Amino acid sequence: MRVERESWRLREPFHITGSTMEELDVVMVELEADGHTGRGEAAGVDYRSDDTLTCMLDQLHAVRARIESGIDRGALQSLLPPGGARNALDCALWELDARRAGCAVWQLAGMPAPKPLLTTYTIGANDPASMAAGAQRFSQARAIKLKLTGEPCDAERVRAVRAERPDVWLGVDANQGFSHAHFRALLPVLVEARVALIEQPFRVGQEPPLKELHSPIAIAADESVQGLADMRSAGGRFNVINIKLDKCGGLTEALAMAAQARRMNLGIMVGNMVGTSLAMAPAFVLGQLCEVVDLDGPVLLRSDRAQTVAYANGEIWCEEEVWGCKAK
Repeated sequence: MRVERESWRLREPFHITGSTMEELDVVMVELEADGHTGRGEAAGVDYRSDDTLTCMLDQLHAVRARIESGIDRGALQSLLPPGGARNALDCALWELDARRAGCAVWQLAGMPAPKPLLTTYTIGANDPASMAAGAQRFSQARAIKLKLTGEPCDAERVRAVRAERPDVWLGVDANQGFSHAHFRALLPVLVEARVALIEQPFRVGQEPPLKELHSPIAIAADESVQGLADMRSAGGRFNVINIKLDKCGGLTEALAMAAQARRMNLGIMVGNMVGTSLAMAPAFVLGQLCEVVDLDGPVLLRSDRAQTVAYANGEIWCEEEVWGCKAK
């Protein structure tokens, strides 16, 4: 097992409720066995104190002996908790297993051949004119997600972007930033602007039942649902679950969450904690099962890896050379 720390600069500061990001730190894990290699990238979950870069590195080094003695994806689920370290290892094992078997990851997962996916392009919270200009710069986008903060200017932010881009699917993400009063005041504006999704409006633990919100717009859980263990509490409080590999600890649990969401009649969204194409590739596999796809991480970076996912006509496409193995 090889573990590296990497830093990737963002094109410009990225603002959300409570934080601003200028640089992305990730861990990159590479596993080698039987003449094959498998890779995984993780950014961790920046709002969790137990999933910082230092914590991820400590977790990985602590299990090195167990990993290098040989482990499979099933055993990994109990070796490490959900989070970035397990995500990097789990994705590395998926690629390693695919290369050993000589098949693509989607074949290993028993899924049909992948197709290009419509992805959102995310615009960080800023003044309304700047956000409208950002929407115009994403000229190829057919779906846009706006970061909102619970500030009075949220309404103008939404109106400005919708006026600039009347053609796109539009979602908003509050990252827990709304009060109940702000939600009620903003909801008519969101309806008028044809917003299709409201992501994580309220703080974790303060999410009211859907029947109390009277929202004609679907509500998605992000911070409120980290992994499979949180799914039960989502019933009746959310319409959609945003699954992120960094939160849940890899593609293995992400696929299990998608299956559970289907059983609960919940919509499925795949998101990211920002990352290079290597982080988007396994999420692209999960995205084949999702109604909403938010995999624009590399778009926010100044540079990317040598082999990259492709963005065209508002869609993301991932060649198997980026991560995994060629299909049989």
